[in-house]
Amino acid sequence: MTIAKFMRCRRTWLIALAALCGAVQAQQLAPAYPHKPVKLVVPYAAGGSTDQLARAVAEQLGRALGQPVVVENKPGGNTIVAAEHVAKSPADGYTLFMGSSASLAVNPLLYSQLPYDPKADFVGISMLAASPLVLVVPQELPVKSVSEFIAYAKAKPGSMNYASVGNGNPLHLAGELFKVSAGIDMTHVPYNGSSPALTALIGNQVQAMLDVVLTSNPHIKSGKLRALGVTGSKRIPLLPEVPTVSEAGLPGYEAGIWFAMVAPKATAPAIVQRLNQEVSKILKLPEMRSRFDALALELIPSTPEEVSVYAAKEQGRWAKLIKEKGIRLD
Repeated sequence: MTIAKFMRCRRTWLIALAALCGAVQAQQLAPAYPHKPVKLVVPYAAGGSTDQLARAVAEQLGRALGQPVVVENKPGGNTIVAAEHVAKSPADGYTLFMGSSASLAVNPLLYSQLPYDPKADFVGISMLAASPLVLVVPQELPVKSVSEFIAYAKAKPGSMNYASVGNGNPLHLAGELFKVSAGIDMTHVPYNGSSPALTALIGNQVQAMLDVVLTSNPHIKSGKLRALGVTGSKRIPLLPEVPTVSEAGLPGYEAGIWFAMVAPKATAPAIVQRLNQEVSKILKLPEMRSRFDALALELIPSTPEEVSVYAAKEQGRWAKLIKEKGIRLD
């Protein structure tokens, strides 16, 4: 080997060694995750069951991580505003998203163009919770069961209306699935939120609604509304006397809402695993389970991989209905 060639090899080796030492030093100097507050973005307004779930998880997660986990509410655009914000945030573990059935599964079926892609832009951390809906009718409506309601609707084709909190919302889709499954003809009436929808229902301006249990329950307890069935696979502690829709007259019918924690796609696997481990522990706490039984939310910890599997399964479940009914939001 010539002296010149030896010197070139030596210089290359020294450069590589310096780079390796620099990388090791940088890793040693990098602060451990997390070294500052973490933000959990919620796509709904403060105060509802989703927000309550997010804040309870955030409080416990902050204790486990040793840094505050701050809930930031970003409602709007059928969850799109919050989803886009998180999708475009740095993938450093400091901005997390309270994803939902709408944001992670249904929105791609309703919009030809979205400013985010659930599959390409997010990585799952853990499933959080799922909740059935409840089929409610005004007390004045002369039906006391799901089977009676279906018979009543069939006797009055086209004259029945059902409310929801907006086009494309999971409550709307649950209503369309009910119509198809029962073979009845009802007209969808969308409202801008639960309050006006429930007011119309109590006033008998519409004849039915598949609603979030938490918002309908006070009116069920006061006697203003009658609960005919819950839309999950089993009865719930909050309404133990109310049968499932499936057992009460429409076998096989199920619908509901669900939530999962996700992060920007390129988030480091070590951060994802750390968050998954802590969230799983939190969701298994007895006090958490009893607290959310009272809100009709079933806590469902999972692996990160199960989040994408669950979302894909749900998307496939709703795709046929949305296509057949021509439900679009653009």
